[in-house]
Formats: sequence, C-alpha cells, structure tokens
Amino acid sequence: MVKADQSTTPPEVSGAPLGPDSLTWKYFGDFRLVLFGFQRISATETAFPEISRGLEEHSKFFGDGFGRGVRTFRAINKTVYGPESEQRGVEVRDFHQHVKGEMPDGSRYHALDPEQFYWIHTTFVDHLIYSTDMFIRRLSFEEKVQIFEESKTWYRLYGVSDRFQPRTYEEFLSYWDTMLVRCESTKVLRYGTGYLVQGIPAPRHVPRPVWRLISWPLNKYAHLISVGSMPAQVRAALGLPWTPAQERRYQRAAAIIRRLNPVFEALPQRARYWPAAIDARKHQPSERTSR
Repeated sequence: MVKADQSTTPPEVSGAPLGPDSLTWKYFGDFRLVLFGFQRISATETAFPEISRGLEEHSKFFGDGFGRGVRTFRAINKTVYGPESEQRGVEVRDFHQHVKGEMPDGSRYHALDPEQFYWIHTTFVDHLIYSTDMFIRRLSFEEKVQIFEESKTWYRLYGVSDRFQPRTYEEFLSYWDTMLVRCESTKVLRYGTGYLVQGIPAPRHVPRPVWRLISWPLNKYAHLISVGSMPAQVRAALGLPWTPAQERRYQRAAAIIRRLNPVFEALPQRARYWPAAIDARKHQPSERTSR
C-alpha cells in the first residue's frame, strides 16, 4: 500500500494555501469548467496508454462514462473543498490501490505510480487554469502562477510522492509540453471522443425525426468547443483536422461565453457550483468578505 509521504516538504515547493481566498476555491467548483472543458481533461488523461489500460480493466468507462466522470469530479471537489480535505485526498488515493496490471508489451502499470498519479493531477490543474482563462475570465500570468502554487498544496492531500512535481509554473508548462509528446490514440480516447465523428447519440425517449432536427446544431457546437479545447497533440493523435478558420470560430465562441459571465454569476449558487464548493463557502467565508 502506498502511504502518505511523511517527508518534510522544502519551502520552495510548499505551495500556496487553499481556502476561501484561493483562486482554486474560487473557480474549481464552477460548473462551467465541466460544461465547456470536460473534453480537454478527459482527452489529455486517456491519451496515455497506462491510464487507458487502467480504465479498460478497472472501471465502467465503456458502460457508464458519464457517470464515472461525475463521480470523479465529486470526489476531487470534496478533496479540494472538504472540511476534512486531507482525509478525502487519502480516500481518493486509496480507491486506486487495486488499479494495476500488465501492458500489452509486458510492462506493469499502477495508478499509484508517482509519475502516473502526478500526471492525472496535472490534467486537473491544466483544466482549472485553461478552462477558467478560456470560458470564465482571462487570468493574468501571476494568477496562473498562484493556481499552480495552490496545486502543490492540493496534491499533498493525496499523500503520494511529489518527486515528479515541477518547482515553478514555467517548469510546469515545460513538463506539460513534454508529456503531451507521449500521447497516443488509445482505445479509451477513441471511444470517449467518438461522438465528435459520429455525432451525439440520440437520447432514449427522443423521436428520431426530432433528434435529427436538433442534433445538427448541437453536434456543430460540441465539435467546435470539444475539439477546440483539446491540445494540438491530442487532436493530431486522433487525426482530427483543425484549421485556422476553426480556431478563429472557437476563440469567438469562447469570448461570447466569457462575456456572459455576469449572467451566470446572477444565478443561484446551486446552479453554478458543485455542492462541495457551496458547503465550503458556507462554513468558511472569505476573510475579505467577513471583515
């Protein structure tokens, strides 16, 4: 069993605190990150053979991919926002104890291998920074640095070795690019993005003629946002074409979504945030708003 890392964390990698005044708390629980950015995080995770293999052999991805995604985000939100965050992180870690096996080439994989586990965490950090910047509001470089520093504190909650964790945000960006070079068109990645080629499946109780009428604009929109949000390396692995004209349309659509931010913020909290984020705000109000 992988146990919590008991070593003392050097000051330079200690990270910034999570809490009501952190940017991670402000944005990670926002539904828009999943609504518009789910394909980026899903694709960057499943483009790696070991992770794809683990999902094939140890999850219900093929039969209940949506449900698995919801359960994952609930668990991570409870880790970030929960009043017993450290324990929640350990629960997430220990849930993956059994996720291990053999690759086709005979090598072994294990979800708690520090390199693999940190890569999964990296996809969530990238998801938070990218989707906030693209679909909520533009972040300054300093704010991106802050989120990365907060992600160090977040990662320590899992109790897995941080020896693969970059020390600076600049190193994090280099690490991200280096890892994306290794992505492949895995079975799970192809399955999870099949709707981008074949179209969104018709819901069970929607008549076929009605679905044919309404699915065309939905498919166009889903393709634009989903493919546009993917890293170029993942698009290339899948053989999905992406032209400069498509990129311009994607950027225009994202700009419209950002401009709608005041409308979204006027909605009740239950329509904007995961329950864990709402509960955390109730119990730990921001110092800035409580003064």
